[in-house]
Amino acid sequence: MERLRESLHDAPIIDKDGYEYMVHPISNGVPMLDPALLREVVAEVIRRVDLDVDKIVAPEAMGIHLATALSLQTDIPLVVIRKRAYGLPDEIPLHKSTGYSESEMYINDVDAGDRVLILDDLLSTGGTLAAICNALDETGADISDIVVVIRKVGDSALDDTDYEVESLVDITVEDGEVTVH
Repeated sequence: MERLRESLHDAPIIDKDGYEYMVHPISNGVPMLDPALLREVVAEVIRRVDLDVDKIVAPEAMGIHLATALSLQTDIPLVVIRKRAYGLPDEIPLHKSTGYSESEMYINDVDAGDRVLILDDLLSTGGTLAAICNALDETGADISDIVVVIRKVGDSALDDTDYEVESLVDITVEDGEVTVH
């Protein structure tokens, strides 16, 4: 996890109307994502989670590259939760609310009884992951594990659910600095 920790210390922090926003290759795709960092992250995810699942589920957009790399390494199919509706049979809409936006997302190809691993880049407010968990619960899917690469320390919408989130690293962003815990 040396590359990940080092990359976090090097991450630029920008001011977004008083909110200190970390710009990182894993969570933003900017600056450029080093393949060695992606390999390190995927190897650590494989080491930490239960891979006896039917599907890897990842929200658009920044969960896609992580879940694709994991799918290629494990041969587990990938389901992307999209930001647009396709109108397919059994499409499941969900409403997500984060600290900075509200929007709709759509789940296809997850059925009752499917064992799923949820993988995402960053847990900040937890609004996206909480909405995904609630929607998957309603479908009757079995959430085996939830893993994020980076978790910002603090309150999360997931605190009000029965789910625990595994993170590869926990951070705080304060005074223009990233602190890795």
